[in-house]
Amino acid sequence: MNVITSPEVNAWCMPGGKIAVYTGIIEKVQITDDELAAVMGHEISHALREHGRERASQQVAAGAGASLAGIVADIFLPGSGQLATAGAGLGAQVGILLPYSRVHETEADRMGVELAARAGYDPRAAIVLWQKMAKLSGGSAPPQLLSTHPSNEARIKDLTEFSQKVLPLYEEARAKK
Repeated sequence: MNVITSPEVNAWCMPGGKIAVYTGIIEKVQITDDELAAVMGHEISHALREHGRERASQQVAAGAGASLAGIVADIFLPGSGQLATAGAGLGAQVGILLPYSRVHETEADRMGVELAARAGYDPRAAIVLWQKMAKLSGGSAPPQLLSTHPSNEARIKDLTEFSQKVLPLYEEARAKK
């Protein structure tokens, strides 16, 4: 876990499990310990599920598929390969890579909230965190269809339901302290 001094509101996990949290998310969002536990749990979940490695493999496969589409197109319609490669690449991005990325984000949200709850941090804090993030973004996020992440509204809805499922884990952890 690394803390990067930067005004950027971000945290990430690289393939191999290197995790960073920017000070901007702490300062600009005025994050609580419970909310920070949700962020850290989310990034730890990406590492545990090896989402970065999986995403890199998907990108290689999509690139190879797009190149193959270009080669085949050039055989049947000379000069169309570049356009076919671009079209197949765009199709793979919107139809495969982005939806998988959103699935990974939801999985990391849920698993991260569970990890935080097991450690004695309130899982409902993730809801407040995403409400703050939505307010901070001012609605400037791209449409969910074109994003690697679920919309703030979708995350809040999902975490509202899921945090209730792991609430007993939080209460159990708090009772042990």
